[in-house]
Amino acid sequence: MKEGNEKQRNHRHDRKRQRKIEIVETALALFSKEGFYATTIPDIAKAMGMSTGNLYNYFPSKEALAQEIIRYVSSLLGERIHAINLEPISTHEKIRRIVRFYFELCIEKPETIEYFLRVYLANREVFGEGCEGMVCVAPFMTEMMIFFEEGVRSKELRNQDFFSAFGLFMGYLGGMAFLNGERILPRSLPEYADEIAENIYRALRA
Repeated sequence: MKEGNEKQRNHRHDRKRQRKIEIVETALALFSKEGFYATTIPDIAKAMGMSTGNLYNYFPSKEALAQEIIRYVSSLLGERIHAINLEPISTHEKIRRIVRFYFELCIEKPETIEYFLRVYLANREVFGEGCEGMVCVAPFMTEMMIFFEEGVRSKELRNQDFFSAFGLFMGYLGGMAFLNGERILPRSLPEYADEIAENIYRALRA
């Protein structure tokens, strides 16, 4: 009997967790397209086919949902960069892999990059309490720190302030993502990956 109850609790927990992920992904798409302030909780509930009251059972506020989304995006980025960090390859090649992955993500899941640029960076007041500093982007930032530290240790990258190096790296990626989103680029974004990776490596190498 106890075993059966435990299974039921686990099943309900899994269903609730999956529902939360679905809400996060739906809100991510809406926030990225319409903006944080133009999107309401009723808009998200309608897109989910659920009542507004039920959605509040999962997230107490729009701000709480926005913070959960940036954690979700950061985890997605962090997991992929973690896998690249574990590969027995040069820092030069890691840069290529990171750039290719980022550009592929811009094509396959543009809402994740749009959210980071249009919501997280543009509406910092939403990410105050609970998301101070790098708290909500820790998985991503941690893996980038590891990447830079290993690059310096291998003597492929010069030793410099992390945020200077990170800003340069992400400046290239964010700039290209913006140009792609504005449909300015004459070629597809992935076609620029190796060239951008080489520019980043030259700018950071020892």
